[in-house]
Amino acid sequence: MVERSKKGFYDTITEAVRYFSEHGFVSAERLEFWVRELRLAAERSMIPTYVMEEQLRATFGSIYRRMVERGGIAKYHPGIGHFTLQQVQPRLRAELDRRILSSSQLIKLNRVEAIEKTIRRFSGWATSIPAGGSDVVDKRETKDDVRKALASLPFVERRCNIDQGHKFIANLNSILATDGGAIAGRWVDRGTSDAHYKARPQHKAWSDRKAVFLIRDSWAHRAGLVKPNDDGFTDDHEAPGELVYCACSLVFLYNLRQLPPALLTAKGKEALERAKVA
Repeated sequence: MVERSKKGFYDTITEAVRYFSEHGFVSAERLEFWVRELRLAAERSMIPTYVMEEQLRATFGSIYRRMVERGGIAKYHPGIGHFTLQQVQPRLRAELDRRILSSSQLIKLNRVEAIEKTIRRFSGWATSIPAGGSDVVDKRETKDDVRKALASLPFVERRCNIDQGHKFIANLNSILATDGGAIAGRWVDRGTSDAHYKARPQHKAWSDRKAVFLIRDSWAHRAGLVKPNDDGFTDDHEAPGELVYCACSLVFLYNLRQLPPALLTAKGKEALERAKVA
């Protein structure tokens, strides 16, 4: 016979539901016993923390190598110099470490929340059964309802990792844009390269019309060379990856000649003309 301390969550919830179906809620002590057993079984059912953290390091490490070490980030920064990328690399590496830590903490919080939801569902059901038990309990339905949060946790964790990956890419781009001296960003939704991705309507609209947002306090802004149109500045709107499951991005622009003419002031147009002559 399998020791209770070694039983899985499904076996434990099966026993717990059977017990309360037969005996009902007779004492707080028995409820506490089964809550403790369920909590331990739920914790045992999860991937160990060290394995989860290894998976996170592998996931984000792969993104970092693709974006930074193999130069994939360059497609979001046309014209950026290799020297600038090398100079910024320590900050990009620090963002990798920060993202791994924050994602690990988020997953741990999601796990705690899933267990607490499970315990609340079970306790609410168990305390509703009168002393002496009940013959009308649908044990299968009850078990499915109680374990709903735990059953969906692997899916939640996968979606969390995907979302954190999008945020990681967005932050890498933001760091390089800030240190590299970007003056604007053109919005691109992932739907342009992934037919299965459904961008938010506003994000798709920005992407479809190639909306360009100026970066507030950039060198060009401070010099009076650029002016915002109705789209405004990047900080007037949510950033790519900021909203849940957003996989949009900005293609950052570093030179006046990359901007739509409407974003140039008279001074900016003069500076651009002088540059062409030179």
